[in-house]
Amino acid sequence: MGTDAFQCKEVNIIVYLLVVLFGIGSWVDINGMFVEIPVFVQHLPEGWKLPSYLSIITQMANIGPILITVMYIVFKKHTWERVAVYAVLCTGATSCFLLSFFWKETTVVAGELHSTALLVLHFFLSLTDCTTSVLFLPFMATFKRQYMTSYFIGEGLSGLIPSMVALGQGVGQLTCKNVSIYNKADNSTSYIAQPEYHSIRFTVEEFFYFLFTMLIISILSFTVLNYTSYCKKEKVKHQDWSRKRELMNGLELTSDQNTAKLIPANDSDELIISSDQDSTCQYDQGSTRQHEHNSTRQHEQDFIRQHEQDYTRQHEQYSTCQFLTKKHSSQSIEITENNSLTRGMFTYYLVIIAWVNCLSNGTLPALQSYSTLPNGNAAYHLAATLAKISNPIACCVSCFITVKSRNGISVLTFIGTNLAGYIIYLAAKSPNPAFDNTTVGTGVVVTVWVLVTLLLTFVKVSIAGVFRAEGKRALLWIGGISQVGSATGAVITFVLVNVYEFFKSAPPCRL
Repeated sequence: MGTDAFQCKEVNIIVYLLVVLFGIGSWVDINGMFVEIPVFVQHLPEGWKLPSYLSIITQMANIGPILITVMYIVFKKHTWERVAVYAVLCTGATSCFLLSFFWKETTVVAGELHSTALLVLHFFLSLTDCTTSVLFLPFMATFKRQYMTSYFIGEGLSGLIPSMVALGQGVGQLTCKNVSIYNKADNSTSYIAQPEYHSIRFTVEEFFYFLFTMLIISILSFTVLNYTSYCKKEKVKHQDWSRKRELMNGLELTSDQNTAKLIPANDSDELIISSDQDSTCQYDQGSTRQHEHNSTRQHEQDFIRQHEQDYTRQHEQYSTCQFLTKKHSSQSIEITENNSLTRGMFTYYLVIIAWVNCLSNGTLPALQSYSTLPNGNAAYHLAATLAKISNPIACCVSCFITVKSRNGISVLTFIGTNLAGYIIYLAAKSPNPAFDNTTVGTGVVVTVWVLVTLLLTFVKVSIAGVFRAEGKRALLWIGGISQVGSATGAVITFVLVNVYEFFKSAPPCRL
């Protein structure tokens, strides 16, 4: 057999890139939607309130992960997973395609004009991306663990790529033009300033075409990963046993040599291979546990004996590694138990996770327009795009710099909270905060947005690293508490913005 030119150590470069492209489809559409808001607020009736609507809709879409979790519990056979992945990605792609035509469409709801098409389609985009969190990772678990890194690279690029494209798009220039209005009642003429938005480098429609294309690429990558034999070779414990299973079905085959035991994986067509020091080679199927030695049907035994030595030699190294892995895992469990978090520390970190997600995913995105637009559309555009870019940067930094101490995480949380407090202060003072509509004010607010995103993201990644040593249950707690914190922040901010109107907006040409 020839050597694959694309094989590099333990990974295949082609498969690695396909996984990256597949991972980009996880959050690319929602990230694209949020970096495009600075353009939306210029044209849609919600104006500065639009981010709060999008934030609360995003949290409502968490019904998707709940439904997927229920399906995993109810349906033990996961044959529906592939269909679900296609359904999720196609829903996102269709929504992006429709948004390119209908994002400006408005209707009257409860006596107010709303951009209903955009809000409804944003729900489906959010439903798509929230669901990928619990649907894509189980699929990636079927591949070698080395490919999990490439998936997370793709997930990081899902925020970086649309942000870079939005930076290239720009937000357009705003000029105010005096328009005369004649009043027949008193035969007088008054002048008002009306905004004129100059063209951006490419339109919103074209931006949604780009997002649609990215999702189509993700769908094609998933298809290649899922159905081609070339990619299946990179799956965990993959072997082509189709012919042998037809001959061995229901049989117990013995040998005088040390052989290996083939046990079908749960609800899967693949086989789990384990070392066995007795002289049997068993194939257990369903309710069949153990059979007595059958000296008849000699032709099947002869077939196995012909391939037995090759099989044993090919998997001897795997069996040894499996044994060492189990031994290492047991040692890791003992270390974790000896150094596990106390109940108090466990609760303390969960409170921090809830608080950080409340700010980063719920409160701050809903107030971004109020904290930046007093300094102009350019400030909002830079803050939205650069903050999205800083998120994957923080994740990359965490690969080289780790903070696992309680004091270090507490200090970072404290600094991030103070920066978030400054953003909330600017939003509360809207539309006339300090240094509004100045170069200094623009530089300060953009810098604060970048720093707060970096710090809060780094805190979340650091705590996840601490909890990873505590096991799967601890990570599930992080996931659940993160959603609770995000939803709480989004709901509270939505009420303050839209019900009590605590935050004030201003017309574009107020000065």
